[in-house]
Amino acid sequence: MPHARKWHVEIYIDEHEDQTRAEALRTLEPDVVHLHEPIVPGPTVSALIGFNGPMVGTFHAAGEVPYQWLRPALRSLMMRLTFRVAVSESARDTAAGNWSGAEYEVLWNGIEIDRIATAAPAQSAQPTVLFIGRHEPRKGLEVLLDAWAGIDRDARLQIIGVGQQTDELKRRAVGNVEWFGTVTDGPRDELLRGATAFCAPSLRGESFGVVLLEAMAAGTPIVASAIEGYQNVARAGQDALLVPPGDVGALRDALRALLDDPALGARLVESARERAEQFSMRKLAERYLELYARALVPAS
Repeated sequence: MPHARKWHVEIYIDEHEDQTRAEALRTLEPDVVHLHEPIVPGPTVSALIGFNGPMVGTFHAAGEVPYQWLRPALRSLMMRLTFRVAVSESARDTAAGNWSGAEYEVLWNGIEIDRIATAAPAQSAQPTVLFIGRHEPRKGLEVLLDAWAGIDRDARLQIIGVGQQTDELKRRAVGNVEWFGTVTDGPRDELLRGATAFCAPSLRGESFGVVLLEAMAAGTPIVASAIEGYQNVARAGQDALLVPPGDVGALRDALRALLDDPALGARLVESARERAEQFSMRKLAERYLELYARALVPAS
């Protein structure tokens, strides 16, 4: 079994890491290198050039990517990858459209179910709706605030995150909104567990809905945009209420439905918990271990 193999070293590199990763690559002599977004300029491309052993590349982006102009220069480097993985069908389509010439295996993003499910729920005197994400146009927070301004319910909107729109959106002074800024995993999980509903109103650019899976693991009913990345995770009317992206009225109606009908939320949660189990980090790790073992088998 591949899980029984004693790995010498595995180095995880993504596009945000600094040069210490490249130094580790030179000195530790890993069996397999796993690159996330392998053709983003920086340490991942350096590893793609400099490492001569088996490499696994995982692609996350969906839709248009900003480094498409590098395609001619990087196309030959892509052939150095032993295996290519995408986190969703939409991410696979994006990667295959930019970097043809190989197969892509779809392996979902994983979540730490036990950590989230066992967090102590945050207490609130009012029902709460929680948003988590960067404050930028594609995340749809502006749409959520428009919906919340007419919610007409005794409830509070809690917002986690920061971004380019934070100051502008705060100046709108929508009522019954609490801004938390950046929070660590512990308080974040507690707020998620304690929320009456979780809202993900993104407009585009989501290849996979990890944050939806986290809400499912927390046992919190979901309202989300019916975009492809979220539909890869949540089944409409079964695991979540999905509404057209950017539709303020539909978003408001869905939030009201969950605030007004605990039985509806309970039905969604029951299905969503089973759905989340399919995306556990443990199962994802098992799949990647199998892939690493296959990467070490010499080509015939």
